[in-house]
Amino acid sequence: MTTTAVNQLMEQGQAAQAAARKLARLSTRIKNQALQNIAKYLETEQSQVLSANAQDYRAAQAGGMEPAMLDRLLLNPEQLAVMAKDVRSIAALPDPVGEALEMTTLPNGLRTGKVRVPLGVIGSIYESRPNVTVDIAALCLKSGNACLLRGGKESLRSNLALAQLIRRAIAEAGVPVDAVQFVDNPDRSLVETMLGMKEYINLLIPRGGAGLIKFVAENAAMPVVTGGVGVCHTFVDRTADLNMAANIVFNAKVQRPTVCNALDTVLIHSQAAPEGLPGIAERLLKAGVELHCDHRSLSILGPKVGPKVVPATEEDWGKEFLALIAAVKVVDSLDEALQHIDTYGSGHSEAIVTEDYSAAMRFLNEVDAAAVYVNASTRFTDGSQFGLGAEVGISTQKFHARGPMGLRELTSYKWIVMGSGQVRE
Repeated sequence: MTTTAVNQLMEQGQAAQAAARKLARLSTRIKNQALQNIAKYLETEQSQVLSANAQDYRAAQAGGMEPAMLDRLLLNPEQLAVMAKDVRSIAALPDPVGEALEMTTLPNGLRTGKVRVPLGVIGSIYESRPNVTVDIAALCLKSGNACLLRGGKESLRSNLALAQLIRRAIAEAGVPVDAVQFVDNPDRSLVETMLGMKEYINLLIPRGGAGLIKFVAENAAMPVVTGGVGVCHTFVDRTADLNMAANIVFNAKVQRPTVCNALDTVLIHSQAAPEGLPGIAERLLKAGVELHCDHRSLSILGPKVGPKVVPATEEDWGKEFLALIAAVKVVDSLDEALQHIDTYGSGHSEAIVTEDYSAAMRFLNEVDAAAVYVNASTRFTDGSQFGLGAEVGISTQKFHARGPMGLRELTSYKWIVMGSGQVRE
């Protein structure tokens, strides 16, 4: 790492802070116009982005990148159109900046309350997924925050093309161009420099594998929101509609297996397993899913189900597979299912399929996760699906923000106090 590279990163941090102060005062109209410009360019000027992404993809493929990561890296016209739609959805959402909260009048006549304000500069360190560049930039712009983005070297060309597009789009709307900063130097040692920039970065959000998230959380000098590692369970209760259960499990595992809200473990009640498990397994196996089964589920499925059914090991419980692999376990009660999730879950997304209201309520109340579902797929844990437009990340923490982080999660508040001459006695 050269002194020049460090100085350049520091200058970007300084510029982001200066831009954040201006951005915090901009009108909703100007911010929305910037977002509309980004969406338009994502649709009309795709060639440079797609060309850059093709170069990244070929290099990553030649370098032996795993299929799950390659899936996250790839962009195509349809995905860019979806990204543009999400940006327009963010533009259509209410502006959180300036929203008044909890206004009240005290006995002494003082009127007090809170007003939402931006956090300042949001830093993000992320891997593979170039759509993150657009999601974070758009949410930060609407919430009045500048951003300093550092993507992985495997998506450097894609991210740089997207960042250039975004900066041109926002400048045309009157937003300070330095409100969106992208670190284009792939030197890994700059990550450590970035983690120490607490005077310029107000909140850091890592997105990527468990190793990256752990490293950032342990070494950052500024507050960090961590998450993204999802060990997700679906519990098929004894009263479950078994056709519904099969549909939910199939969707949660197969629809996009390489993402953090995809299913990893199926828990099924022993009273539902003899009838329900064969149907669930048949659909998963036809889709190419490999099942890692405990001895009870193996005995139900029998010895002739094929080579993709194997005995589970202890390492399968609590594992985020990010592939067409699922663990399967038969349990005897809701209590046992809850205990398993408490032991092996990551606090991301958990689901129960049941027709028993009391079981559903117990599951909602007792499962400690960012998103808890009754009779629905965990694949819905997503900022866009939750009506947030997009997300800067999915927090599995309990402080400040939890679950998909949208506009409001990128704000703080300040107290405002209005008087008529009151003094404290």
